[in-house]
Amino acid sequence: MAAPWVTTTTRDWGRHLRIGIIGVGKLGQALVAGLYSGGDAPEVFLSPRGARIAGELAARYDGVQVCAGNQEVVRRAEVVIIAVRRADRHEALSGLRVDGDKTVVNVMAGVSNDELRRILATEAPLVRAIPLPSARERRSVTVVFPSHPVVDALFDRLGGALPVADEAAFDVLSAVTGAQTAHYAYLTALTGWAVGHGIPADAAERYVRSLFQDVGRSLGAERSLGELAAEHETPKGNNERIRTTWFDQANADALGAALDDLLTDLR
Repeated sequence: MAAPWVTTTTRDWGRHLRIGIIGVGKLGQALVAGLYSGGDAPEVFLSPRGARIAGELAARYDGVQVCAGNQEVVRRAEVVIIAVRRADRHEALSGLRVDGDKTVVNVMAGVSNDELRRILATEAPLVRAIPLPSARERRSVTVVFPSHPVVDALFDRLGGALPVADEAAFDVLSAVTGAQTAHYAYLTALTGWAVGHGIPADAAERYVRSLFQDVGRSLGAERSLGELAAEHETPKGNNERIRTTWFDQANADALGAALDDLLTDLR
């Protein structure tokens, strides 16, 4: 069975595109930084939510403006990115008027396009997306549903768009995204174990960072994850021992169960 997504190539970028962002937190900050890290940056209009960050961005980048309210953001932008927290969606969006000629990008985790359409009562195209903080360096592969030429081009500019076939596939990859900070917790646990065995904290952290930066660089290779793991292992060696004794089937099943629970909540 074919994978439920298609790849996308870089599209022409409209240098005069006007982008609005409602909810300017860390993600909004990363999106603006990425958009302005090269030439032909669009105009960007920010909501006053997250006023401190919005003000800093407007002071740093020409073409970024803080609007008086969310309705002004919608009025002035062609593409409106909604980046408020899920818990704040009704407070932030109720009463907002979005004409059908706008394009709305929904980056709220666990909020379907059907729900967002009910909140906004709009006929405008709605696209869900999962941009990552690495958008600031234009390294975010961003899952989108449905594919939309303008939205795909926007995220191509920030590292690449990955359209998926349906909202069910989108939710699966959204759940996978939720495992990201567990990786940092794993590295923290490794560092703590070394410290507990007498290694100075700064030395332990420096070594763990170096070790896994090398792993991260290897992910750019055009080989499967299984092949990369095999390349880092010696039969009956240390890496194989930890993988098979710690990350055993019970551990893998526990991870799968946690992801299944998250997927249920997202849906």
